[in-house]
Amino acid sequence: MSSSDVGLVAATAVHAGFQLVVTVLVYPGFATVPSEAWAAHHAAHGRRITSLVAVVYTGVIVASGAALLRGPSPAQVLSVAASAVALVVTAVVAAPTHRRLAVARDPRVLRRLLTADRVRCAAALAAAGAAVAGAVG
Repeated sequence: MSSSDVGLVAATAVHAGFQLVVTVLVYPGFATVPSEAWAAHHAAHGRRITSLVAVVYTGVIVASGAALLRGPSPAQVLSVAASAVALVVTAVVAAPTHRRLAVARDPRVLRRLLTADRVRCAAALAAAGAAVAGAVG
C-alpha cells in the first residue's frame, strides 16, 4: 500500500467521520433551537465549525490530488469523485443556505440544508469506502 493510498484512506475516513457527526448530531440539534435563540446559535455554529471544515476539506483535496497524480485505480477515481460531490454540494448548496439561515430561521431553507447534508454524508461515506477498496484491491 502506497503513501497516497494511506493518505486517501485517512483523509476520506476523517471526512466521513466528520460528516456523520454533523449529520447525526449537529444538524438535528438545529431543530431544537428556539426561534429567539436562532441567530446566536447559528452564528456560534459557524464560528466553531469553519476552521474544522477547512482542515478536513484541505486534507481531502490534498490526498485526492496525490492519488490522481499517482495514477489512481478505478476505486480511487470513484473515491475522488465522491469527495468532489461532497465538496461541490457544500460550496453550491450548503454554504449559501447557511448564509440565508444566518439572516433568519426558515423551515424551508433548513430542509434544503438537511437534504444537502444527507447528500454530502452519502458522498463522504462512498468516498471512504472506495478509498479502502482501492487501497486493498
